Amino acid sequence: MIKIATFLCVFARTALAHGYVSGIVTNGVYTEGWQVGFWYDIVNGVTIPQTPGWYEEELDLGFIPPDEYQNPNIICHKNAVNANVSATVAAGGTVEFQWTTWPHNIGPVLTYVANCGGNCKSVDKTTLKFVKIDESGINFTTQTWASAVLIANNNSWTTTVPKSLAPGHYVFRHEIIACHGATTLDGAQNYPFCLNIDVTGSGTENPTGTLAVDLYHETDPGIYFDPYVTMTSYDIPGPTLWTG
Repeated sequence: MIKIATFLCVFARTALAHGYVSGIVTNGVYTEGWQVGFWYDIVNGVTIPQTPGWYEEELDLGFIPPDEYQNPNIICHKNAVNANVSATVAAGGTVEFQWTTWPHNIGPVLTYVANCGGNCKSVDKTTLKFVKIDESGINFTTQTWASAVLIANNNSWTTTVPKSLAPGHYVFRHEIIACHGATTLDGAQNYPFCLNIDVTGSGTENPTGTLAVDLYHETDPGIYFDPYVTMTSYDIPGPTLWTG
């Protein structure tokens, strides 16, 4: 009875609230990510599958607010813990991040990578330095935000891995920043999710990254602004995009 009740609770929250990255496609292969319902399986002693998606406790399908940007929860969401397995993608290839139903059509979409310098299942998340490899804000001609494009694309987003990125074990950090409340200080909402993905290929570049707690500040112009005017410029949050 407890299992049924908790499942219904998760289902209701998923249907009514925000989304999360439920899976990825790399090299044409779908891989399941962390599922919110896994937390309840663990509580009930049910064995869960091993996925490259990091454990996190976004049980209310909530977000990280700007006044918590210097809290470790901004790294890979609330109380995140390393995944034990990894997916694989070739440098120059793509990662399609598949979200559950996403409700907010105002805000940017970003993807980062951090080289674990070893096995990602044991790396200290607070030491990971993230490099932004993909970013999209707003189309000034159509006034269409990246999150609206994601919604129109069946709640999915595809990131190309720079071909020059050196092979290794990486944490991919994919994120939507919902800005429908950005007119108020601390009104933006960050939804970061992490997955272990091994990069293969012959690239040689190891760009310097940024600690997640230093990626954003609550008064950044792309975080605290009025999205309900005709946008003629927009500063996408985070460090400079690295294209390889």
